[in-house]
Amino acid sequence: MSAAPADPRAVAGRAAADGLFLGLISGTSADGIDAALVRFNAPATAGPVACKLVLGRTYPWATQLRPRLVALGQGGAADSLDELGTLDVQIGEAFADAARQLIDEARVTREQVLAIGSHGQTVRHRPDGAGFDGHHPFTWQLGDGNLIAERCGITTVADFRRRDVAAGGHGAPLMPAFHAAMLHAAEEDRAVLNLGGIANFTLLPRTASSTAGTVRGFDTGPANALLDAWCERHLGQPYDADGAFAARGQVDAALLARLLEDSWFALPPPKSTGREQFHLDWVQAALRGDEAAEDVQATLLELSAVTAADALRAHQPRTRRVIVCGGGVRNPRLLERLAAHLPQTTLQSTADYGLDPDFVEAMGFAWLARQTLAGLPGNLPSVSGARGPRVLGAVYPG
Repeated sequence: MSAAPADPRAVAGRAAADGLFLGLISGTSADGIDAALVRFNAPATAGPVACKLVLGRTYPWATQLRPRLVALGQGGAADSLDELGTLDVQIGEAFADAARQLIDEARVTREQVLAIGSHGQTVRHRPDGAGFDGHHPFTWQLGDGNLIAERCGITTVADFRRRDVAAGGHGAPLMPAFHAAMLHAAEEDRAVLNLGGIANFTLLPRTASSTAGTVRGFDTGPANALLDAWCERHLGQPYDADGAFAARGQVDAALLARLLEDSWFALPPPKSTGREQFHLDWVQAALRGDEAAEDVQATLLELSAVTAADALRAHQPRTRRVIVCGGGVRNPRLLERLAAHLPQTTLQSTADYGLDPDFVEAMGFAWLARQTLAGLPGNLPSVSGARGPRVLGAVYPG
């Protein structure tokens, strides 16, 4: 699982040029592989960046593979090292297949793609060291970058998070640097809210160059991962289309209060989490046992809205514009509840700024690959808590 020897400077010249990069990610919900082919139209420097999504697609996981990913991600132990090694290869194969299919659908050649940025699939995230012995923080994403580079014939950058963890950071969230490059505005405070499996904020103060205006970012709590899991358990559907299941129910105030008692919500940033913290067993432990399924769904949705709104008020209270991306953009009930908790704030999709909300994260990993190959940092210490800026990822030559 270690990277093949490579000198990023060998490809930095190509990475600094205009061109195509491909980003790949499967998020906390493990509902598919998001693939984005992105054209960058400015040199890879610390200055402003222009980019365009050429094509974005989501490719489903194989039916027999997804349950294994979900179970492992929420804390289930793998049967053996053989199982983990096999999953690493299977995920790498699936990511490589997604990249090749996207390239074919976009009608470009592999030679035109300068690099692939692959996030992989997170199977455990313990930035606080709460794993085996409580003293050794780690984060682990499967999906062998060697295999992706070999099958695609394209230089691949993977394993983005662990360098930040090695530098004392959380390794997450990683998107704030990309959000800042694309969505910062000098005239107003902004916040970017990603409603993926986990919800997280990027806070973009207007005075981002000042100490008081440092870009910040952190997870706020569960979003689609719990909503999808509860919906699948009770309706047999992979997600709650349009929030209709939640809309049928009533928020259970007592249940909401019990869920909010979890000490994780009171932690100060930097903070990050995943399915190993927020999963259905966590929900089950808070239930009395007589709740209607739709009421629990409504309460889980309210939990996502309340925790996000509370976090914004606590950490950037003057914000009047929240720009939303991730699968939660497709849930009007969730957006409605967010708006109710943030009445003085305008909610907009990243689509209004030229970034498809379904593929912002995949585009971000294309951007991170470009940063790595240009020898530029991909993390923000003000977000992750790392000791300083770091060039992220391992490079696997094509």
